Amino acid sequence: MSDALIENMALIRTMPCLAEPGKIVVVGRPDRPIAAVEPFLNALLPNVITYNPQAGVMALRRKPGFITLYPDQVMITQVKDTQEGLELLAALKDLLNQVWAQREEIAPHAAPRRQARPLDVYALLPGTNCRACNEATCMAFAFALIQSQRRPEECPSLADPVFAAQRQALLEMVPPL
Repeated sequence: MSDALIENMALIRTMPCLAEPGKIVVVGRPDRPIAAVEPFLNALLPNVITYNPQAGVMALRRKPGFITLYPDQVMITQVKDTQEGLELLAALKDLLNQVWAQREEIAPHAAPRRQARPLDVYALLPGTNCRACNEATCMAFAFALIQSQRRPEECPSLADPVFAAQRQALLEMVPPL
């Protein structure tokens, strides 16, 4: 018997991607439940945006789109076509199995995680709406930060030592570009 968590990740359906017309959402089904690997993924991957250990649900940011893991299925958004979807499912299966094979060397992180919300980010910004970052408002800049379209360093006001704690919190809160 193999030490693999899963042997097969089957494509069970595709559907139109609402986030990006012309692309699809791929839905896959692993041959065994995958929730057991999630605490190890949560410890290793910087692109985990939400993790609910009670439900066994984890969302990962990918460029473009998202990968959502459920105990008995996965969904991948903004996929070009079925062939790319099959390749992504195979790569995901390999990732899950690699992490599972190394689980003895990884300290699992079972604490829930959630992506920063726009108001969480906005609360750390100066709130001047000065437009020096080339966004119309600080709220627009907050959304751009969450969507990995901007970096905190692009707000000149945050360079002021008065905002050092907020700048550091933002660097830890928002995903990397």
